[in-house]
Amino acid sequence: MSAKRSIAGEILEGLDDAAAYLAGRKERGRATKVYVPAAVNVRAIRTRLRLSQAEFARRYALPLASLRKWEQGARKPDAATRAYLTLIARNPKIVADTLRAA
Repeated sequence: MSAKRSIAGEILEGLDDAAAYLAGRKERGRATKVYVPAAVNVRAIRTRLRLSQAEFARRYALPLASLRKWEQGARKPDAATRAYLTLIARNPKIVADTLRAA
């Protein structure tokens, strides 16, 4: 697109994207495809970090009751939570440091 913004061009491009998506030729949105695991072993992550349930929940701003239900298999974390737990598993210090109050 030129330096001058073309609203009509953007609208037409969006309509083309929507038509391609509806026809099954394109994935929704323009975001890069990301991997979110279908299941996350919350207990294994917490145990590897040597934290109690209460400590893990507090450090990573998770509801303790939900954490217990995930570990007992009574509930499963949703996709956003699985992505967050994957980030904790890979970079626990960065997540904890980011969440720590300034």
